[in-house]
Amino acid sequence: MSDNIVRDKSKAFAIRIIKMYKFLLKEKKEFIISKQLVRSGTSIGANVSEGVVAQSKKELIAKMNIALKEAAETEYWLELLHETDYLNDAEFESIYNDCAELNRLLTAIIKSSNNSQF
Repeated sequence: MSDNIVRDKSKAFAIRIIKMYKFLLKEKKEFIISKQLVRSGTSIGANVSEGVVAQSKKELIAKMNIALKEAAETEYWLELLHETDYLNDAEFESIYNDCAELNRLLTAIIKSSNNSQF
């Protein structure tokens, strides 16, 4: 692992999302929500990765805000999959907790970046 926790966690989360997407397609025959889930769930890490190499504080904050919005969308799709019985309680709670952790990390980064010099 590198020394960037949010980058590492968002990449690990994206890998979990991709595996879940494959499971939902193959085992549950769910083709609509899972596609939205994989788009938003992998976008979190992509935006974090862009933010890591930001050229300004403004750009960093913008990318982290986009990642935070994608994480919120991902939570929504996970809730729908759970409430429509595509995910059982254990499957849902495990990945949802990871998403909530990313939300907390991104929120902390945005707040501290707004209050600091770049």
